[in-house]
Amino acid sequence: MRGRCSAGQKVLASLIIRLALAETFCLNCGILALDEPTTNLDGPNADSLAAALHRIMEDRKGQENFQLIVITHDERFAQLIGQRQHAEKYYRVAKDDQYG
Repeated sequence: MRGRCSAGQKVLASLIIRLALAETFCLNCGILALDEPTTNLDGPNADSLAAALHRIMEDRKGQENFQLIVITHDERFAQLIGQRQHAEKYYRVAKDDQYG
């Protein structure tokens, strides 16, 4: 099966293309929002996506109005992109088990 991509690799490629388009057409755009970006990605592909987001955060570090919003249930991915050297502020919202 040489030359074929797995489903996860196709999803990752699609995400990276979307990120590149967003970077190209929204150069001064203040918000980049991703909803469950690691769905259908395996570990290595999720790591590649985190690395791509790190590069975007690094490039946009000097931009005053840039915000990255990531909605995810993937704790490992959230920890990867939420490292302090990449994020000035980091917020986490969790369900209160008391209210079920």
